Amino acid sequence: MIFTLKYSLLLAYIFISLLFGDSMQEQRKILALGDSYTIGESVAASQRWPNQLADSLKKKGYEFETPKIIARTGWTTEELMRAIEAEKISGNYDYIFLLIGVNNQYRGYSIKEYEKEFSLLLKKSIGFAGGDQDKVFVLSIPDWAYTPFASGRNREQISKEIDAFNEVNKKISLKNKVKYIDVTAISRRGLEEPGLLAGDGLHPSGNMYALWVERIMSTVHGQ
Repeated sequence: MIFTLKYSLLLAYIFISLLFGDSMQEQRKILALGDSYTIGESVAASQRWPNQLADSLKKKGYEFETPKIIARTGWTTEELMRAIEAEKISGNYDYIFLLIGVNNQYRGYSIKEYEKEFSLLLKKSIGFAGGDQDKVFVLSIPDWAYTPFASGRNREQISKEIDAFNEVNKKISLKNKVKYIDVTAISRRGLEEPGLLAGDGLHPSGNMYALWVERIMSTVHGQ
């Protein structure tokens, strides 16, 4: 009798699994931390790279909640840290992405201060992954020198400073055994390929974010 009951329950579970398929999968969670590049300034929400990434992962058979994005146009590392504290994040995330620093560069802030604050943000990010560095990814800072917005400015100097900030965040990422994804090279195609830029002449378009997602997918899905 007990055997028959267990067998019946097993058959019922198999039937439900076949009937509902992926809907029974536990939904995974993405946390994206950053600034205008992460919130997707000047593009529709569906075109933000975290949302495009979730869609791409779903196509691979994974179930994902809508990404949680803590980002705002103009934020520096310090402002992002304050926002994270105010958010009071609870629970662990399956994928955490950190992209921050362009506004530190734009405002002429100290790269030493950036190094200190970025280190703290990365440690927090690892904490949101339950201490698992393999779930944390850092994206390089895009280069806005290759946009119409930079017209009349010293583009060479802008690029030099972006490279210096990226050298810092890459060094910290590798020190913490966190995967580093370079999207700066893609951003430097902006002037030659106007379709990669949004209508504001500064931020990436959904097309550029799609190229970022391809690069992110090769790292994330390749684990």
